[in-house]
Amino acid sequence: MDIPAIGDAEELSCDVLVIGGGTAGTMAALTAAERGARVLLLEKAHVRHSGALAMGMDGVNNAVVPGRAEPDDYVAEITRANDGIVDQSTVRQTATRGFAMVRRLESYGVKFEKDEHGEYAVRQVHRSGSYVLPMPEGKDVKKVLYRQLRRREMRERIRIENRVMPVRVLTSPEDGRAIGAAAFNTRTGAFVTVRAGAVILATGPCGRLGLPASGYLYGTYENPTNAGDGYAMAYHAGAALTGIECFQINPLIKDYNGPACAYVANPFGGYQVNRHGERFVDSDYWSGQMMAEFAAELASDRGPVYLKLSHLPEESVASLESILHTTERPTRGTFHAGRGHDYRTHDIEMHISEIGLCGGHSASGVRVDDHARTTVPRLYAAGDLASVPHNYMIGAFVFGDLAGADASRHTAYEGVLPADQLTAAHELVYRPLRNPDGPPQPQVEYKLRRFVNDYVAPPKTGAKLSLAVEAFDRMTGEIAEMGATTAHELMRCAEVSFIRDCAEMAARSSLARTESRWGLYHERLDHPERDDAGWLYHLDLRKSATGAMEFTARPVEPYLVPVDGFAPAGGPSRHLGEVALTPVATAGPREAAPAARTPSLPVPDPALAPGSSPGASPRIVQLLALAEESPDLAALTPYLADPDPSVRAAAVAALGETVPEGAGPALAARLGDTAPAVRAAAAAALRELVEVLPGEPELGAGLRAALAVPDPAVRSAALEALRALRLGDAELYAASLADADPEVRIHAVRGLVAVDAVPALATAAADPAREVRVAVARGLAAVHPPAPAPLDPLLADPDPLVRGAALAALASVGCPDGYARTAVAALADAAWQVRAGAAAGLSAAAPESAVPALAEALADANADVRKAAVLSLLAHRDTAEARTALATAVTDPDADVRAYAARA
Repeated sequence: MDIPAIGDAEELSCDVLVIGGGTAGTMAALTAAERGARVLLLEKAHVRHSGALAMGMDGVNNAVVPGRAEPDDYVAEITRANDGIVDQSTVRQTATRGFAMVRRLESYGVKFEKDEHGEYAVRQVHRSGSYVLPMPEGKDVKKVLYRQLRRREMRERIRIENRVMPVRVLTSPEDGRAIGAAAFNTRTGAFVTVRAGAVILATGPCGRLGLPASGYLYGTYENPTNAGDGYAMAYHAGAALTGIECFQINPLIKDYNGPACAYVANPFGGYQVNRHGERFVDSDYWSGQMMAEFAAELASDRGPVYLKLSHLPEESVASLESILHTTERPTRGTFHAGRGHDYRTHDIEMHISEIGLCGGHSASGVRVDDHARTTVPRLYAAGDLASVPHNYMIGAFVFGDLAGADASRHTAYEGVLPADQLTAAHELVYRPLRNPDGPPQPQVEYKLRRFVNDYVAPPKTGAKLSLAVEAFDRMTGEIAEMGATTAHELMRCAEVSFIRDCAEMAARSSLARTESRWGLYHERLDHPERDDAGWLYHLDLRKSATGAMEFTARPVEPYLVPVDGFAPAGGPSRHLGEVALTPVATAGPREAAPAARTPSLPVPDPALAPGSSPGASPRIVQLLALAEESPDLAALTPYLADPDPSVRAAAVAALGETVPEGAGPALAARLGDTAPAVRAAAAAALRELVEVLPGEPELGAGLRAALAVPDPAVRSAALEALRALRLGDAELYAASLADADPEVRIHAVRGLVAVDAVPALATAAADPAREVRVAVARGLAAVHPPAPAPLDPLLADPDPLVRGAALAALASVGCPDGYARTAVAALADAAWQVRAGAAAGLSAAAPESAVPALAEALADANADVRKAAVLSLLAHRDTAEARTALATAVTDPDADVRAYAARA
């Protein structure tokens, strides 16, 4: 392609420019538009399926739900997890605004797990605090957000430009404020300039930094399109970045490079073990310290390390498969199947990811205040790009909202865009076209990221980091010589320049912090101790006026929430300037290096792969185009009745995406479609939209009619929707207890719990399916008001899992003397699940009968039984006998048991 002239650039104008259409960017655009700003959203891919949220989310890691957690506890938890180096004012924004964001997302149609009474099913994954809120239907989160962007009232204020990639933020020569961006079209190659009143960076982390063990450039733990674009743009705009030495390193599935999803598995009873089956993690929060423990176990003779699931019952394994194989990494099931592995018979071997930069999962990013403002006026950062430690998805939404609200105060820049900055950006984008036979991007990027692995990944030393800096300096020239012939290749070449910038920031920052902190994230072998006296400081970096990378040690501000072990005093910053490299031995001095000339290697012409993909049905193409216009139900009705089932299925998907008035009854009607694919699409859409559909009688009638459909998946979906929308009654749910399918009967049980129909619920205690009886036991613990008597038949059930669930339910319904005797006797049962349930149930018994039995259970051979006994003893900690018993458990070989015992 030809290099376009700067003068031919397409110029766009807006009040608020949002760069990145993922989690934070979408929310920033919506909020800014709601406040009256003209918004331009630039996305180098397509907003419909861009960003780390594209494949969905299986849960929220930081939901501070009133009644289940307190904001101050969460702030303290994150402070401890980050070894004290936290701006608590930013973390507190997530803590205090997160629940409102959950409700806002729910109003859009995002579905969070709730119990039968509509309360949020928050889980405790860490040993303190209940913050994890599962999202079993979370695969469609991005689709829901895109639907909001395409609402008519939003389209009037939000202009979306897909396939446009910014490379530099433009700043005013007079006062340095952000005034726009320089970009190019990744399909046509056209140069694009933008003038704006404010700029919001929401480009995600730098996940493509270290090289995965597989060697695949795009086989990264994080979304591989996140190449550090925003880190580089913020740096070159003059913004301060902070915590760049605090890397992101995660546990993952060995050879798969997908998350092991312990957050999902732990509430079901999964946990991490060494090869002996022992839990070994003492750290209480998934942090650098926990990763250090993980890495040490992996490297010891107790490795490998596994996520243990094989001990779980079939119902739990099936539930985990339904979540893990459809959300985030849909290829996960294929991977396990290819190896002949099954969660029922094989535990999952775990390993450690490549390094990356990410505020959302560690602490590195663009420095922001509690309104998402960076140190450059009118430039904002949100999401994984911003340094708000362990911010996760909800934090990205919160800071996107904060950025959009604050940025909406500004109107479009009307001056002349700076010619020198546009020229530099133009050169950055198009120089590979001058070298069409230059080194191709994959080769240069592979070399660059191998240097990251060799010299920057922990454990770190000054010598290796210094070699890294030299290598990255040297590669500046090699990157400038990369060749490209298409707009897509230009995009990849620009990404390599961003990765190089991030790599240099990571190396120099790691050199500057002369201590070890955050466990594995910043482990310096030449400075092995943590030094709070000298380094309880944020390490900020910025680009100086001369173009050098300089550093400042900024003291941690006094905490809003006190945390034991840390006492920041504030005070002045220490200007460190440029970091000095550590001398590395060489072959000795010489007057002149030998001259050598390496000829450029010819690049062969790539062969064009023959073949083509079949075209879509013209009706589906028409339908997809129509869906972009947010059609009403009348416009979609002909497609819903089309004779081609693929068209009807696509129409149902469009109905779920646009949600016109009357969508609910229309979806319910399609539950009776003759084609299984259409019924499945309708059921999925109803599950996705259940939080936003009005509970109108017509919808209720359609759902009731669907209970007669032969497809059990349809009947399950109908019952679930009836319960969630409060359109069912005890008689309806009781009738479904006779359904032939166990999954349908489980949904009937949940419906009976929702209406507190205890007599009808109790009749299901004789159900032939074990999983239904387990659901009944759990349901009897959730009805209002609970009582132990209905549990009687379940406490005598022949199946150990049912008895275990019934005994555990006593913790909620009460455990008077007779039931306490039953629980004490059950502590001798042959099945560990029964013993664990009995130990849990005794938390509600009188101390005089419970504590002696629980103290004996601390010697049980099964670690989960001992853990349940410790947790119940914590409920009786007011008694001296319980405290004495807990004191004996602090040396238990199981990490969970001793950690919980220590809490007493």
